[in-house]
Amino acid sequence: MKPILPFAALAIIASPALAKTITVAPGPDAQSRLQGALIEAAPGDVIEIGAGRFDLTDGLSLDVNKVIVRGAGPDKTVLSFKGQLGAGEGLLVTSDDVVLRGFAVEDSKGDGIKTKGADRIVYKNVRVEWTGGPKETNGAYGIYPVESSDVLIDSVIVKGASDAGIYVGQSKRIIVRNSRAEGNVAGIEIENSRNADVYGNTATHNTGGILVFDLPNLPVMGGGDIRVFKNMVVDNDTPNFAPKGNIVATVPTGTGVLVMANDNVHVFDNDLSGNGTANVMIISYPKAFTDKRYNPLPRGIAVGGNRHGKAGFAPQLPGGAQLAAAFGGSLPPILWDGSGDKAGLAVTDKVTVLGLGLALAAPPETAKPAPVDLSTGTAMPQPARVVLPEAMEAAAR
Repeated sequence: MKPILPFAALAIIASPALAKTITVAPGPDAQSRLQGALIEAAPGDVIEIGAGRFDLTDGLSLDVNKVIVRGAGPDKTVLSFKGQLGAGEGLLVTSDDVVLRGFAVEDSKGDGIKTKGADRIVYKNVRVEWTGGPKETNGAYGIYPVESSDVLIDSVIVKGASDAGIYVGQSKRIIVRNSRAEGNVAGIEIENSRNADVYGNTATHNTGGILVFDLPNLPVMGGGDIRVFKNMVVDNDTPNFAPKGNIVATVPTGTGVLVMANDNVHVFDNDLSGNGTANVMIISYPKAFTDKRYNPLPRGIAVGGNRHGKAGFAPQLPGGAQLAAAFGGSLPPILWDGSGDKAGLAVTDKVTVLGLGLALAAPPETAKPAPVDLSTGTAMPQPARVVLPEAMEAAAR
């Protein structure tokens, strides 16, 4: 039986009276038939991709507002780009009020699904995977919304991205929930974005589990007001396979949650365990920069109410093994590089925090590690819950 869209969900594709369903089945000429459907769709249409494997040789694109692209399920409708001739993404969406649900993108040469400038975008029950396992030559991002307002990512699976499995960049009002990121360099990354809730996810066997970054020299900077809560961030142990020069190539294997150069980030009520370098790291941007708009320091960071299991047993830091030995075999589960105003950091988890005593952008070899008390710091009030338009929530049900 075909899934029936709730009436309220139709609001996101509020359409002319002649909206239609366009069905595309697997088989010969799948590339031209599927791309043709994406081009010919009108606002309000549903593009229904049938069950089966679609062997595609080029990327797909959609530039029509208020369209639903729907498959039979992420294990039943597979868009395979193993034979892709170009280097672009698998699916590129540049229109608003689009719902993507129930299909998989495999082995794209570039990013899996990129949505750029696409407001009110919904990803639901989608899988993006590079089936050959972690490789530097895999696409950079799996789920990749950028420069958007109102982003909902719900119940997706991403494996094998050479940068970030789920990446949201330069956007605002974001929810990432109930998803699984496994075997990527960064499992989930929120970068240069404002107002995000990241909850109910599992990030495991990545190099780093959940990253909250702010970087210089981008059109949108000043990320912050982010809540990371009720996630499982466990056993992130995949060696870093990012191409050299990427910022995520600096993420140590065995990182749980990493907050870098961001403002008002609250990390709470998470299960954190099995991360060989640290369960939580709070750091500044480590490289030189010339962008005068940029603040490289972490500030207003709150870490509390998390449950810590084993951590710090294989720290991938210069001198990490010797340092771990000095602490009895493993580092404390929370690391702070020492940069920024200590008074603006509030760490109330009942575990030891290791301060590295580094000045801004100083090389790690100059670290002066010692336990540090951040429990008396005062973070900013927790950001309000992110609330997206009801039509988006309805579309995800």
